[in-house]
Amino acid sequence: TEYVKEYEGLKKSFNPVKFDPEKWAKAAKAAGMKYMVFTTKHHDGFSMFDSKYTDYKVTDAACAFSSNPKSNIAKEVFNAFRKENLSVGAYFSKPDWHNENYWDPYFPPFDRNVNYDPSLYPEKWQKYVDFTHNQILELLTDYGKVDILWLDGGWVKKRDQQNIDENYKEKFAENTSKNGFIKHRVVDQDVKMDELVVKARQKQPGLIVVDRAVHGKNQNYLTPENRVPEKTLPYPWESCITSGGGWSYTPDAKYLTGREGIHMLIDVVAKGGNLLLNVAPSPEGEWQQGAYDLLAAYGDWMKVNSTAIYNTKPIAPYKESNICMTQNKAGNVFLFYLAKDGEQKIPSEIVVKSINPKKGTKISMLGFNKPLKWTKLAEGFKVTIPESLINNLPCKEAWTLKIEAINR
Repeated sequence: TEYVKEYEGLKKSFNPVKFDPEKWAKAAKAAGMKYMVFTTKHHDGFSMFDSKYTDYKVTDAACAFSSNPKSNIAKEVFNAFRKENLSVGAYFSKPDWHNENYWDPYFPPFDRNVNYDPSLYPEKWQKYVDFTHNQILELLTDYGKVDILWLDGGWVKKRDQQNIDENYKEKFAENTSKNGFIKHRVVDQDVKMDELVVKARQKQPGLIVVDRAVHGKNQNYLTPENRVPEKTLPYPWESCITSGGGWSYTPDAKYLTGREGIHMLIDVVAKGGNLLLNVAPSPEGEWQQGAYDLLAAYGDWMKVNSTAIYNTKPIAPYKESNICMTQNKAGNVFLFYLAKDGEQKIPSEIVVKSINPKKGTKISMLGFNKPLKWTKLAEGFKVTIPESLINNLPCKEAWTLKIEAINR
């Protein structure tokens, strides 16, 4: 309880006076990003928006930042990114550990779940469902156009009742440690997602809903966390990955290098996914320089190579050695040569075995307008890169060869 008091006391001193969402939005735009997802409320329940359903929020008079003209942080962030023509997503946590109808002060919290059985206290649980719906609908009513509702806390979901009855005793036994503390319970906590999504789309037609980690119609795409899948997936997906430190602010965080970040983006896109990169602001409301450096490296690379990233789809075998692949609707194929350790330049000969260009087709490097010489091999083909190009490459970290047409 001391820890909770101390943590919740941070509301009073929270004062991110260096908060500059326009600077963030410009950096994201320059990096080539197309959409952003902002954490409006995490599991701790602190609302980064002016909710009328709680006083545990940044705009409450007891919060140091509440008198600042930019105190409604979510609104400021959404407006700044929309101004740069980025689509806007609202991250929202379904569990709320601050709300007395989720973690009732009368009961101890056992784990990350609701700390009572909703089936035994249906009125209390209904209050929580109403609170959750109200807050989400606020975000979708008073904050302009919202393109994505990104819901976290996949354990807050409707369970198969029969499943619970049969497995509950067994699960309870295996998840109870010697001192009786439950490590991880299975609790039916239905927040009436189907109803919510209908109401949400009345407010925001065309809204993409990500009820993440909950199988079903309300998970419009999947969100592997801090990892890139091994291969293509048969549904839309997005890897959410920390760019430096952790999900929240880490002092002296070590950020991805430009090379690591660019190679990761290529890997994700070649497998048909999107990359959602997490940047964590400081308590003062600033991004660390490492985040800006990483985004600038993306921007420099995307200026040359974006046509091989946007509006493309995977092509088998997706990757051969250190060469990733994409294709566009026009039938062009792009090969990304990822610089190997210690390599600063592309080699003078590239051999690809798994792709066969059409006879007489043109192969070029993005950022260099002259065609390159290539020859067909018994298996695949070989491209020759002239020395003048090797010594004056259009970008760093990875270079893209464009093949106008291939044999299918």
